[in-house]
Amino acid sequence: MLQIPDVALAPMLPILIVLAGAVASTVLGFNLPRRALTIINLVMLVLSGVSMITLWNSGATAFGGGLQADNAAILLGLTILVGSIMTLLVSLDTAYRARVSFPEFDAMLMYAITGTLLIAFSGDLIVMLIGLEIMSLSGYVLATLQASRRAEESGLKYFLLGAVGSAILIYGIAFVYGATGSLTYAGIAAKASGLTPANVGILVGGSLLLLAGFAFKVALAPFHQWTPDVYSGAPTSVSLFLSTVVKVAAFAGMLRVFGGALADAPGWSSVLQILTAATLIIGNTAALFQRNFKRMLAYSAVAHTGFLAMCLLGTPQAGGAALGYYLLVYTLMTAAALAVVAALQRDEMGMEIDDLRGLYYRHPAYAVALAVCLASLAGLPPFAGFFGKYLAFQAAFQNGYVWISVLAALTSVAALIYYLRPGMLMFMPDRTPAREYPNGQRTPTNFAVVLGVLGVTVLGILPNIWYGWVQNPEIWKFLAGR
Repeated sequence: MLQIPDVALAPMLPILIVLAGAVASTVLGFNLPRRALTIINLVMLVLSGVSMITLWNSGATAFGGGLQADNAAILLGLTILVGSIMTLLVSLDTAYRARVSFPEFDAMLMYAITGTLLIAFSGDLIVMLIGLEIMSLSGYVLATLQASRRAEESGLKYFLLGAVGSAILIYGIAFVYGATGSLTYAGIAAKASGLTPANVGILVGGSLLLLAGFAFKVALAPFHQWTPDVYSGAPTSVSLFLSTVVKVAAFAGMLRVFGGALADAPGWSSVLQILTAATLIIGNTAALFQRNFKRMLAYSAVAHTGFLAMCLLGTPQAGGAALGYYLLVYTLMTAAALAVVAALQRDEMGMEIDDLRGLYYRHPAYAVALAVCLASLAGLPPFAGFFGKYLAFQAAFQNGYVWISVLAALTSVAALIYYLRPGMLMFMPDRTPAREYPNGQRTPTNFAVVLGVLGVTVLGILPNIWYGWVQNPEIWKFLAGR
C-alpha cells in the first residue's frame, strides 16, 4: 500500500519564508541594490516571526516528526529572529565600510538563519545536522567575505576547527544510532534507558562525541580557541551574528539532544560540568587581560557560554525555562554592545578599551547605552543579565550541582573588573586630543541599540514579560523523560 508522505506546510512555513529571502537575495542581487535586498530580508524575518506566533500551541509536525513546531521551537526561533534582525539593521550602516556591501552577504546571512531555524525546529538528528551544516558553511563564508588578510585568516581558523567539530558530531550521531537504532529524539529517549551493557558503552561514547561537537559550535573550553580570533577578525556585524544567533541555535540543538534524546544517557553530564567550569575560568580570566574591546567581548561570549551551559545541568523545567530566558537576554545585551562598537569604530579591527575614555562627553547616548549593556553582561541589577544569571545558578544549584554554582558566582565577581573598567572610562574626562569617530546618520544601528537597551532594562525590571512564557512546564515537556 502506498504511504503518503507526512509533508505539512504549516510547521515549515517560518523556515520557508526565510529561505525565500535567501533565494531572493541570490537571484535579485543582479538587479537590486544591496540596501533594498536588506529591507526585503527584514520584512521576511518579520513575516517568519508572525507565522511562528500563529503556530503557538498547535504542536504541528512534518516528515513524521522530523520537523516539529512545538512551543519550545517557537520561543527559540523568535530569539533567533531577534538577533538576526539586529544583525541586518547594523549591517545597513556598516556593510559599506566593512567592504561587504554586496548581495552575497545578505544571501549567506539568510541561508545561515535558515539553518539555525532548522536546528530549533528539528525532531531528529538528521534534520538537526542538516541545519547545523547549513548554518556552519554560511558562517564560514560570512567570516571571510571581507577582502582583508585578517578576515581570511580568522575565517580559515573557523573553517578548519568547525570542520573538525562537525566530523566529531557526525561520528557521535553514528554511535547513537548504532546503540539505539533510532535517529528521532523521541525514539532515542525511549530506548536509552533499556540498553544492554555493550550498547550502553556505545551510547556513552556517542553522547560524549556529540557533546564535543556541540562544544565547538558554542565555544565551550577547551574547544573555544577559534572564538576570539574569528570575532575580532570578522566584520563586526558578522561577529554580532556569530556570537548571538549561531550560539542560540547551537544551544537549541544541545537542549533537544541532551535535555530530551539523551537525558537518561550516563556520562555526559559529568563531562559537561568539567567543560563548564573550564569555560567559566578561562573565559573570565582571559577577558581580564584584553586591551581590544571587541576581543574582550569575544572572551565575554565564551564566559557566558559557561553560564548558559549551567542551564543544561538543571531539572527539565527549571533548566529549560532558565535557558529560554537567558538566551534572549544574552542576545539583546551582546548585540546592542556590538552595535555600539560598529557605530563608533574607525575600522573593523574594533577599538582599544582606552579609546572609550571620555565617550560620554562626545556621544552621551552611546555611552549610556553601552554602560547599560556592560552592567547587564556583568549581571548587575536591575538589568536582565542579573535575573538570567540568577536563573542559571538556581537551575544548577537545585539539581545538586553546588560546586559549579559556587564557581560561577566567584567568576562573576571577577567579571565585574573587565566590564566596569570600560564603563568607568567612558565617563572620565579625556585629556588627550579629541578622538575621531565616524560621522553620519546611523538610524538602523541606533534602532538596534535602542531595542537591545530597552529589552535588557524592561526584562530586568519586569522579567515575567518573557519568563512568564518560558516557565510554562508544557513548553518543556519534551524534557520530561530526563
